[in-house]
Amino acid sequence: MPCLHQTLRRTAYLAAFALAFSIQAQVSGEGLSRLDAFLDAYVAEGRIPGAVLQVTHDGRTVYHRAAGSRDRETDERMQPDTIFRIASMSKAVVSAAVMMLQERGELLISQPIGDYLPEYAATTVAVPGEDGSVEIVDAVRPITIRDLLTHTAGIGYGYGPAAVDWQAADLQHWYFGHRDEPIRETVRRMAQLPMDAQPGEQFVYGYNTDILGALVEVVSGKTLDVFLATEIFEPLGMVDTSFYLSPARADRLAVVYSLGQDGALARADGDTPFHGQGHYVDGPRASFSGGAGLLSTTADYTRFLEAIRKGDGILGRKSVELMTANHIGDRFAFAPGSGFGLGFAVVLDVGARGEPGSVGEFSWGGAYHTQYWVDPAESLTVVYMTQIIPAAGLDDFGKVRTLIYQALD
Repeated sequence: MPCLHQTLRRTAYLAAFALAFSIQAQVSGEGLSRLDAFLDAYVAEGRIPGAVLQVTHDGRTVYHRAAGSRDRETDERMQPDTIFRIASMSKAVVSAAVMMLQERGELLISQPIGDYLPEYAATTVAVPGEDGSVEIVDAVRPITIRDLLTHTAGIGYGYGPAAVDWQAADLQHWYFGHRDEPIRETVRRMAQLPMDAQPGEQFVYGYNTDILGALVEVVSGKTLDVFLATEIFEPLGMVDTSFYLSPARADRLAVVYSLGQDGALARADGDTPFHGQGHYVDGPRASFSGGAGLLSTTADYTRFLEAIRKGDGILGRKSVELMTANHIGDRFAFAPGSGFGLGFAVVLDVGARGEPGSVGEFSWGGAYHTQYWVDPAESLTVVYMTQIIPAAGLDDFGKVRTLIYQALD
């Protein structure tokens, strides 16, 4: 017969477990229903063409809804399985691929990238002068894989001090769908150009993850599309994630719209290479941009994020902890109260951030107005997708966030 102390301890344990379970499991259906009204109103007011929102709590999808149109002109409705250009949401996937290679002992993120891509063994930096001149100097140290994961390699999108050189090399902008050149060759050409800052000096958002994609190819011996498909997408059941679409899936791709300063939505076909439907269906299919090239659905991307959150899918728990720690001190200026890890922004101070969330939350988004975040403290994963570029003055991200958190009892 157990002693009184053992009985009390067991009772306290069970009570604590029950309380923790009830906290994790309680999401207000009435609270979540406010999301319906919000999404429908923004569609009706012409602020967004349509969107798909998926909310997963404690491993269970508690909200998954499509609102509005995939194509406003043909009145084709948005569906839960609509496919979106996720642009920079590709970065987290490729960053995870690099961490998988480290877990297998095939590289260390502390290593110079030049150990695998020799053209990066010694790079240069463009230093602007007060008179408008630009001096090209040697990098003070080699760029490391960790520099690329944290966007502190000094590599932008070709618009820095040496923009003229990057433009001449046809290396500006994040969009690669129209390029008839393997990513390994594009990355090789990048190495010959002056970077925007010294390695480790500052957060510079740019081609870092495209270079990591080339690294994955060299280390694994597989093209990036094959590595991601066989090592991440297929194991996780991400059946609708790829760099390019098969003809059978082309009619599921959401149309891109623009929201100008006048607040009016307009179809964005043909204005620039990154608008329109063409390259994802009929392009050369030669370039696999690890930084901004993937297509996906909310369900697929939720599977990826849940695997990261749990640390029991494609990566181990300690790798996830490393990825979601702040690696760059106070050099991240994109959002107050935040730092940057290995592919993710991370929340350090909720008060400084100024919006609902938790310390330890990790997130990012994409150029076509997609966003995700994972809040481990609340066992919460959110993926929100629409297709608007530019999205001038649109405040849906903040309102979606607030409406989700108010539904947590």
